[in-house]
Amino acid sequence: MNTTKTLIYDGSFNGFLTAVFIGFEQKITHADIQRQGQIQSGLFTETEIIFTNVEKAQRVWNGIRNKSNTAIKNVYFAFLSEQNNIEALLYHYIQKLMGSKYNGETDFGDDCILKINQLAHKVGREKHRMEAFVRFQLTKDEVYFSNIEPDFDVLPLISKHFRNRYADQQWIIYDVKRKYGLFYDLRSIEIISLDLTDIHTNRIEKSAVFTDTEYKYQDLWNNYFQSTTIKSRINTKLHVQHVPKRYWKYLSEKKEAV
Repeated sequence: MNTTKTLIYDGSFNGFLTAVFIGFEQKITHADIQRQGQIQSGLFTETEIIFTNVEKAQRVWNGIRNKSNTAIKNVYFAFLSEQNNIEALLYHYIQKLMGSKYNGETDFGDDCILKINQLAHKVGREKHRMEAFVRFQLTKDEVYFSNIEPDFDVLPLISKHFRNRYADQQWIIYDVKRKYGLFYDLRSIEIISLDLTDIHTNRIEKSAVFTDTEYKYQDLWNNYFQSTTIKSRINTKLHVQHVPKRYWKYLSEKKEAV
């Protein structure tokens, strides 16, 4: 009777890379890598708890990067997609990459390779959208705050962009779907978790959290947005294609539309 082995990791990217290292070390052809708390083991499955080891994770990272800069980006972006069974797909992808002499990451005849490339592309597109669609609101604590709800876990990918762009302001970008955020205190960025009793979406009513000046700026922005719109040239289909409606509830210029 054949048994399979499930490697259980803590959900972090370093934890996943450590599991890959262990899988390669033990010469496991098809490793079932699962996040702790989301385990679905078979009746005859052997399991092993993987403890994150940064040194082992770094060795896997360096090995992939030495093979291809594109591949290392694909691995990280696809991991952040949070798709079902992404760990097993990535394990096969890395196996293919390491076993190939030339450009294993572009072998699109392999369904797994194609899937990872497609996922990485989708995550990259969501990253760029979040960099464009984040709208900060000034709180009475003098911290600029923004809720987001991206399709993928792109907070780690957008932190550098906002740190560079708003280096002189304290800000929080909070992912309400994944219940964690980034807080920049003018020196460094830290990961935070908030007990939000209210999700700050667009609404006509004012919130006591934000300053009156913030709402005046929003009114000015909305008036400008409306006054510069040429109604005869509105292409709703094209507009929704570039600014999907699922983002509107967090865009101040869409307050009247949601």
